Amino acid sequence: MHLQRFSTTTTDSNERGRQIGERWSEHLRTTSKLYLDFFIAAGLEHDWIRETAMRSHDSLRAWRPALAAELDACALGAGMAPWHLQVVNARTEIIAGAASAAGAECSTAIYCPPGGDAQQTIQTWDWHEELVPEGLLLEICPEPGKSVKVFTEFGALGKIGVNSNGIGVHFNILSHTSDDASGGVPVHAIARAILDEANTLEDAIAIACSARVSASTALTIASSNGSGSAPGAISIELSPAGTRVVPMDHTGWLIRTNHFLDPELGAGDTIASNSVTRERFAHLQSVRTAMAGLDATEMARAMCGDDGPGAVVCFHPDYKLPAVDRWKTLLTIRLDTSAGELEVAASNPYEASLSGFTRF
Repeated sequence: MHLQRFSTTTTDSNERGRQIGERWSEHLRTTSKLYLDFFIAAGLEHDWIRETAMRSHDSLRAWRPALAAELDACALGAGMAPWHLQVVNARTEIIAGAASAAGAECSTAIYCPPGGDAQQTIQTWDWHEELVPEGLLLEICPEPGKSVKVFTEFGALGKIGVNSNGIGVHFNILSHTSDDASGGVPVHAIARAILDEANTLEDAIAIACSARVSASTALTIASSNGSGSAPGAISIELSPAGTRVVPMDHTGWLIRTNHFLDPELGAGDTIASNSVTRERFAHLQSVRTAMAGLDATEMARAMCGDDGPGAVVCFHPDYKLPAVDRWKTLLTIRLDTSAGELEVAASNPYEASLSGFTRF
């Protein structure tokens, strides 16, 4: 995956969307077609995909009209049918509505040292490499005096990022018996809304709880600014059955993979049988002490532990399998919530420990 960059200072949602659409029209068209073809290859009907994406967009418009307008303007700027772009932004809702449990996707660790020292966060993003030949590092100004930096896919409003008020968002997919095809607010848009609007952990919780979802996801929030709440971290587990907040443990760590940590929601967990989410969770617990206090490259290496490139947090695609069953660690990312910046490497953590990170 190659990472592109784009920055805009406009605070107008329509203008921002138009700029992104015009500048990245080819990338937006490519990503949309890749997702549509992928879903059809997985056995989903064309009309059902379109209708689910449009229902999800309608939910977004009712919840955050400005974000829906940004996506519509982006489609217009790219010369695309709006629903083609909505397929990417609502891809998690389409997966959930098709009752397709995730088999992988992301390992996250956050450490909040005692005494208020700088937080340390790291995440892998595991996905299908055929769908994301290029990713986007996007810098925007949702309001005067506030900036957001986010890694996302072309056509998705948000994913993993940080704002200038000390709020960071990590993203891990979940799967629950209550997931449905009703087209709830896209979880990628909820991540973006938190980055745009939140100044505290309490803000992030309120924003997440206000959205009706049809797909389950964990948004793990780090806060370093201490405004309204002490610096720390929480994981917000979203599902149609309800929203729960998981705090960091007494040692200052919060480990997150792809199963529910809340016991009540966990009873309805439907993560795929071939998932290694619990193995990844146990691995991160075992190496967390070694990860503390390190820079990006050292932390990435410590994340792998003694297993190095064979660590369970490093996904390597099996090209003998169909594309829908192949997974690869496409990105390793750290959030610097104090500086409002990202450290990124388009690789798994072991490779990132050798080649280094880029700051954005």
